[in-house]
Amino acid sequence: RPPGAGQPVPEEGPEGPGPEEPCGRGGRRLRTAFSAEQISTLESSFQRQQYLGAAERRQLAGRMRLSEVQIKTWFQNRRMKLKRQL
Repeated sequence: RPPGAGQPVPEEGPEGPGPEEPCGRGGRRLRTAFSAEQISTLESSFQRQQYLGAAERRQLAGRMRLSEVQIKTWFQNRRMKLKRQL
């Protein structure tokens, strides 16, 4: 039996993958927990415009301290939610 077998694997430190980076094993990101303020901002942006261009996405991401991919994904998911509701 190798040393340390059965012991919990230590979590990644600052040099390891963060919550928004894919990890080596699964390759999936953790789910982003948006704050109430972020959701409010995203919803109001969605009410004005359901599709964001690159410039608007960059601006919104910078203002909200989120990645452009997170903004893009949120808008895609929100459009699908609207489609299901209709």
